[in-house]
Amino acid sequence: IVDMEHFAADLGDFLSALQRVDATDGPPAGDHSCWRGAGLSVYDHDTRQAVEDLAGFVDREAVLAVWDCATATSWTRPSVWVHGDVAASNLLTSDGRLSAVIDFGCSAIGDPACDLVVAWTMFDSDNRQVFRDHVRLDDDTWTRARGWALWKALLTLRRATRVQRTQAGDQKAPGSSATRGFDGGDDGNRTHDPLLAKQVL
Repeated sequence: IVDMEHFAADLGDFLSALQRVDATDGPPAGDHSCWRGAGLSVYDHDTRQAVEDLAGFVDREAVLAVWDCATATSWTRPSVWVHGDVAASNLLTSDGRLSAVIDFGCSAIGDPACDLVVAWTMFDSDNRQVFRDHVRLDDDTWTRARGWALWKALLTLRRATRVQRTQAGDQKAPGSSATRGFDGGDDGNRTHDPLLAKQVL
C-alpha cells in the first residue's frame, strides 16, 4: 500500500457503494454469514464469557462499558448489503492502491457495522477518520462497529493467553504481546492482538 490515506478513502467508498446496492431478496444474516450483519446481541454471551476468562488480563469495567454501549444501539433502517469479512487478506492492491475486494462468502443483508472493524485492524487514528468520512454512517453504527472490534479482540486475546498459559505451564507473563493493548503497552506486534484492542477501548 503506497498511501494508506488513499487506501482508507477507497475502501470507505467501496463499502458505501456496496450499501447502496439493491438489497431486495438478499439473504438475511445467519449461520452462513457467521451472523455478520446481525445484531451484536447474538455474541453477548460469548463476549461476557471471554471477559471473565480474561480476568487479570483486561480491565473488566472498561471492556463491558464499551460492550454495553455497543449493544444498546441497533440498525433501524432498511437492511443493506454486508461483505462480512473485510480483512487485509481479502483486499487486493495494484500499484499500491486498492484494486479489488474478494471473498463474499459471508455476505448478507443487515447492519453494516461489522464491516467497519477494519477501521481498527488496519488504520491509525488519522486514517480511521478518513475511512469514517468516506463510509458516511451514523455514530450509533460506529459504536456497534467498536463493539464488533472488541468482540474479535477479546476472542483473539483469549486464544493467545490460552496458548501462552499452556506453553508456560499456566503461568501468566505480564507485559507479553498477548496482554499489550489492554495494559497500556504496545510493541507493534499484531500477531497476538491484531485488533490493537487498546484503540478499541
